[in-house]
Amino acid sequence: MRVPAFADRDWRTGWAFAAPGLLTLAVVMGFPLVYAGLISLSSLTLLKPMLQPFVGLKNFATVMADPLFWSALWLTIKYSLVTVLGEFVVGLGIALMLNRTVTMKPVYFAVLTIPMAMSPVSVALIWRMLLQPNLGIANQVMESLGLPRIDWLGNADLALWTMAAIDIWQQTSFVVLILAAGLASLPRDPYEAAEVDGATPLQQFWYITLPMLRPVAAIAVIIQLINEFRTYDLPYILTKGGPGNATEVLSFFAYRRAFLGLSLNEGAAAAFVLLLIVLGLTILFFATLERRR
Repeated sequence: MRVPAFADRDWRTGWAFAAPGLLTLAVVMGFPLVYAGLISLSSLTLLKPMLQPFVGLKNFATVMADPLFWSALWLTIKYSLVTVLGEFVVGLGIALMLNRTVTMKPVYFAVLTIPMAMSPVSVALIWRMLLQPNLGIANQVMESLGLPRIDWLGNADLALWTMAAIDIWQQTSFVVLILAAGLASLPRDPYEAAEVDGATPLQQFWYITLPMLRPVAAIAVIIQLINEFRTYDLPYILTKGGPGNATEVLSFFAYRRAFLGLSLNEGAAAAFVLLLIVLGLTILFFATLERRR
């Protein structure tokens, strides 16, 4: 079937407008990505800065043979699941309360966006001072209540969960905004019918709100999973991956392997494993969007 002339013109015009942006993306993102891929297949280190000889997948095998890699991967998965679950539960609760609020709603939303607007580095620095074992406000308050001091970031059993709580504090506002928008767009008819039938608020939430909110919730969860798998700022500023390897997530493992271990090739290989995980989550995100349509 012959394509109409106006459709062909639209196609050419679309590509003409998109080409500069696509070319910029290809240069800015494509070149570093390709170069990092070459490094991951090479023998380049900080002590021997030469790509050749290429060693194929040997760097990937070396990285995956390291028990610390699997420990970092497991920590990343655990950390991501805990933070995303916390952000979703807290964010849904706040969004439900805001959905019932009539007065001063813009003020509440403005306050909620403050943590989200702050950079992770500044958030980490603020919380590191608040949780400082000797001079931090958190321990001062606990001591005034007769409770013992806690080394929040220096205790191997607490450091990961403390970092997760800080992440939840910062990122929950993003989830609140998405879920609040989803709640505001829900139709009122099912709720009115449920009230006529005598459904309790809990039943309305479980059988009406949650099913209708599922597409929006799925998008929020997947976006946050992608963000959490890529997290680097908080562990770097708060704990440097410590104590020991208690908070060494995969992104920090790649950094440590590349710059502290002087093996840029193995660090690039670890980073590419992380990239594949994030890419898979991104594909899942767009598949969810398509199903929603």
